[in-house]
Amino acid sequence: MPFVYNLFDYYYIVLVLPVIIASLIIQFRLKSTYAKYSKIGNARRITGAQAAYMVLQYYGITDVNIMRIGGNLSDCYDPTQKVIKLSEDVFNGSSVAAVGIACHEAGHAAQHAENYAPIKFRNLILPVCNIGSALSIPLLIAGVIFSFEPLVWIGIGFFAFTAVFQLATLPVEFNASRRAINVIQSNNLLTFEEKAGAQKVLKMAAMTYVAALAVSLAQLLRLILRFTGRRR
Repeated sequence: MPFVYNLFDYYYIVLVLPVIIASLIIQFRLKSTYAKYSKIGNARRITGAQAAYMVLQYYGITDVNIMRIGGNLSDCYDPTQKVIKLSEDVFNGSSVAAVGIACHEAGHAAQHAENYAPIKFRNLILPVCNIGSALSIPLLIAGVIFSFEPLVWIGIGFFAFTAVFQLATLPVEFNASRRAINVIQSNNLLTFEEKAGAQKVLKMAAMTYVAALAVSLAQLLRLILRFTGRRR
């Protein structure tokens, strides 16, 4: 019997759409939390760049640079160049949010310096996950067009790599935030109240990764359910 594809996507409405809405809510809360604590300066007037440098000092890292980049919430650590890239508001800013975010990115530098196992695993699977992410949808579409079910399931398998990568990202992000808060507390970079604000910003940032994983898992479950038993 031919492979049949029903255009009405009930599973998307039931499984994926609610998770996407929840993800958008989390994104909104991140932006509002960041906006709130980016307006609250820290008592020591430490800039994000200075805070990131203090984290590097704490871990004895001397071969990582800190540079300013454009954008908003575009902060990241580039392990290939060994550079912590901080947006303008974080690099020069002395807000509670700027210190928290800068310390988080420096926490990633510490992970690489220590060969932190979860980040090594994530980097190991990254090329495979990128290939899987790029090929999954074309294979799914081709499988449906040509009514070739094995190709569809190969596409679903490749799509699963996206969820695997996002799952591997979670411990990396949570650990970087823990490192950030530990250094903030150990070096008294922020007061108790300010530290609580930085934790809220980092918590909402981490929740965006949880939401991304939830969306991928919902999409994966939707694809499996859609194509299970579609032979007629």
